[in-house]
Amino acid sequence: MIYSRQKRSIKNINKVNSKQVRRYIMPIKVGLVQINTSFSGLDYLPYSVGILEAYARRHLSNPTAYKFLLPIFTRIPVRQAVADLHLADFVAFSVYAWNEQISLAIARELKRERPGIIIVFGGPQMLNRPDEIEAYLRKHNFIDLACHGEGEKVFLAVLENAHTRTWEQVPSVSYFDVDGLFVQYPRIPRIRDLSDVPSPYLDGIFEPLIAAYPDRRWIPTWETNRGCPFACTFCGWGSAVNTKVTQWELGRLLCEVDWFTDHDVEYISCADANFGILPRDVEIAEYVAKVKRERGCFPAGFSVQNTKNATERAYTIQKIISDAGLNRGVVLSMQSLDPVTLANIRRDNISLKTYEVLQGRFRKDGVETMSDLILGLPGETYDSFADGVSTLMDRGQHNRIQFNNLSVLPDAEMWDPAYRRQFGMQTVRSKIINIHGFRSEFDEVPEFQELVIATDSMPHADWARARAFAWMCGLLHFDKVFQIPLIIAHEVAGISYRELIELFSDGVSFLSPFEFPRLQWTKTFFRKKAEEIQRGGEEYHHSKKWLDIWWPLDEYCLIELCTSGRFGEFYTEALEALRRFFAWRAIDMSEGILEDAARLNQSLIKLPFQTEDLLVEPQWNIWDFYQGVTRGESVKLTQGRYSHRVDRTRERWNSWEEWCKLVVWYGNKRGAYLYGNTPQEQLAGHY
Repeated sequence: MIYSRQKRSIKNINKVNSKQVRRYIMPIKVGLVQINTSFSGLDYLPYSVGILEAYARRHLSNPTAYKFLLPIFTRIPVRQAVADLHLADFVAFSVYAWNEQISLAIARELKRERPGIIIVFGGPQMLNRPDEIEAYLRKHNFIDLACHGEGEKVFLAVLENAHTRTWEQVPSVSYFDVDGLFVQYPRIPRIRDLSDVPSPYLDGIFEPLIAAYPDRRWIPTWETNRGCPFACTFCGWGSAVNTKVTQWELGRLLCEVDWFTDHDVEYISCADANFGILPRDVEIAEYVAKVKRERGCFPAGFSVQNTKNATERAYTIQKIISDAGLNRGVVLSMQSLDPVTLANIRRDNISLKTYEVLQGRFRKDGVETMSDLILGLPGETYDSFADGVSTLMDRGQHNRIQFNNLSVLPDAEMWDPAYRRQFGMQTVRSKIINIHGFRSEFDEVPEFQELVIATDSMPHADWARARAFAWMCGLLHFDKVFQIPLIIAHEVAGISYRELIELFSDGVSFLSPFEFPRLQWTKTFFRKKAEEIQRGGEEYHHSKKWLDIWWPLDEYCLIELCTSGRFGEFYTEALEALRRFFAWRAIDMSEGILEDAARLNQSLIKLPFQTEDLLVEPQWNIWDFYQGVTRGESVKLTQGRYSHRVDRTRERWNSWEEWCKLVVWYGNKRGAYLYGNTPQEQLAGHY
């Protein structure tokens, strides 16, 4: 039966000899490649190609005509990948910005060694405009077929035609025909009934892979629904899947959670664009939390992207996750606070009020949050960016703002040349570097992104200034180096956070570089690095000495100041700069407040080699006031006699390397840079 069906197809192909016919009835060996980077020693299960395989196995007219090889799931040497795929007849690559170049290198070498192999590329990195995809396929002529959009049905159709290598009328594909003419077929409609798409977890797709690598620790990517009702121009989510949200059956999802725990999964990465958009998402979160409570260790973490406007549901879900100890902090994505910018990126239908309500409620609950901002969005100016940062801090964001540089993605509306011309977006081809990633990860085949380094509204000089401002804000406030004095200055004297950060990132005439060498070094380092990025340099700073990883600039500066023995000098200069700023502004601050704030802040910074607790005796209730601000509570700043024991012995680090990893790196999202302290007996009376 197989032979006769294939034979009928073969009649349509000219010059087919008997040897070729015999080849068509042999099982096709299918290789799958989805290369991900590791995360804290964990590897992502290759979900995209896994679900393609699961769908194909269920719906192929003759599954026995295909043999699926173990997928390539992580970065390995090109030669090793080629060797692993050498027996394949057909190889499908799932291509993203972080794996495009290594995927191309593997495919190129495979085609050189095996000219008859079928190479198929799909995924978000596949361009959408016909002229661009034609140029892409001409440049990379070892690719036989490019697939676009949702992949399951397209992959199935391609496999069904792989024996005959006839792609006529296969939907959502692009290729060159036998005459060298470019062909592109319309996209197939999205799958509306997801019950047709089996779970790669429950169908056992990953069992052979897990068995082959028993020492690996895995992160599963988890979809509970597909679709996004928003159309942010920098993101491929909405444009890739249109707007309607489709969902998998709840029972299947709960079974997948059980699968994760049965396989000792430490971290579940939810790929939904808007987890919490559906009422049932509360039930899903409750089930994950229940399993965590019952099983103890697994899962250790559950990461979701919050829905944008469903305030109450988003709060409930994140509270469930946080109370179960499943997250290190709630991410509240803003991207920008500027109304013009939000309209330009089609994000003005997302309520900023939602953010304010969630931020306030989590703050009172003691749940740490993080906010996301993107630097370089169309319409954003230096002033609107700096004011937006200041506003977030004023509204209670004292744990972390993640400042992301804008990169343009091929599947996003922002990729359109007309869109970029409209806003004067200038880009540079920049290496993709993983934050806290090892340098060796991309040594053989570097990956690249189109990084925005200027726009009409934020010219080159303003972009560099904004980038340096963000790093300085990270160092002083979110790495907690000078957070307490900044909060005191803002709350007591009414100075905006923007002005306070600019005092250090820009400097003013009364801050002589010769009098303030540590501040000058930091300011210059940030500005030069921003300009280096604009010339195509890396986004982060590599340190061979400190863990051999790529550090965010603010964290690297913290390490340099501490390990060089100049941390005390930095504090002396920062305090003096603040004093002079107050004098310049003719602001009268009660005696001792700034000094107490700076001394307490410096005493609380976690450092290695501490063998004794520290007693700090300020003359103002700085700690109570500071804690009140971070919790959103009103505490009056009063003078008196106060005593605090800084607990420096409960947590101890015996080397700078250990401190770099456990405090600076792992403390990033939680802002855990300060020691705890216990109030001693508060002495009555005032000076």
